[in-house]
This record gives sequence, structure tokens and C-alpha cells, in this order.
Amino acid sequence: QVQLVESGGGLVQAGGSLRLSCAASGRTFSVYAMGWFRQAPGKEREFVAALTRSDGSTYYADSAKGRFTISRENAKNTFYLQMNSLNSEDTAVYYCAAMMTGRGGNLRRPGTYAYWGQGTQVTVSS
Repeated sequence: QVQLVESGGGLVQAGGSLRLSCAASGRTFSVYAMGWFRQAPGKEREFVAALTRSDGSTYYADSAKGRFTISRENAKNTFYLQMNSLNSEDTAVYYCAAMMTGRGGNLRRPGTYAYWGQGTQVTVSS
């Protein structure tokens, strides 16, 4: 089992920044990758960014490239999503998720991830 707790969401004006945090606990040594997803009202959950635990490789959705940065702090078992130049289309509930070693699959698909946080709301006002 892996437990994930997100924090850092809130209300921000367009053009502003937020940093989301995801604290992981439990069997974190079995985690292959961590991902961030988001879900806006009436829409499917979509991939935002991912980072592989072994070598720190990063992956981004086109909508996130150049604006968002995923990073980690191994000593704290925490990873982050720095979001800059936010706009109204970024408004959503953001979730962190853990993909376990040996699971296989596409890092960009929600079904590949075994554990999820409770989500944190990000609202961008125009």
C-alpha cells in the first residue's frame, strides 16, 4: 500500500503560479513513477506530468510543457508540481498517483496507476 496526500491547491489569478505537493508513505520503495493528473467538471481525468523514480525522467502533457515542472525530494518522499502562467483552462481537481514497479503500461494513462491521492482543487480566475 502507498498513501498519497496532496496539498497546495487554491485560488489564483490568471498568470499566477501555484506549487502542488504530494507526500507519499508506505511501500514507496516499490514505486516506479509518480504522476499528476487533473479532472475538470464534466471532463475525463487527464495526464499532466510524470516522473520516474529510478532516474528522474520527466514527461509532460502538451498543455503543461513550458509552464509546469514536476520534481521530487527523495529525502521527504515528496514530489511537486510547479505551475506557472496559469489560465482558466487549468482549473481542475489535481491528483497525484503512484505507478508501481512491475505494473507496466503507459505513464500517461490513469489506469496504469495503482494509488491515488484525494485531490486538491486549483481554481484560476480570469
